[in-house]
Amino acid sequence: MSVVVTIMLAAGLFFFAVGTLGVLRFPDFYTRLHAAGKCDTFAAILTLAALALFNLQEFTVENLLVSLKIMSIAAFVFIASPTATHALTEAALIVGVEPWEKKGKS
Repeated sequence: MSVVVTIMLAAGLFFFAVGTLGVLRFPDFYTRLHAAGKCDTFAAILTLAALALFNLQEFTVENLLVSLKIMSIAAFVFIASPTATHALTEAALIVGVEPWEKKGKS
């Protein structure tokens, strides 16, 4: 069980790092938001699932309830983060934030 938790935490850390790198390297608001939305959601779910599994190493009713609460937080993140990303993108489009275009395009 510890190996699975460690792998999930390492994968979550990797996706958080990739999302951060995307935010720093991508050229405009829309691509940065895409990187942050996708990577951070997946990383948070992996990290929370690892925490829930780690909590269940000693199986008691209290630990089961805590793990269920953690997984309900993961479900909320799974729904709320892409929804917020979509709302921010739509608001930026309405306000008039222009998408980046490669220069020298014919």
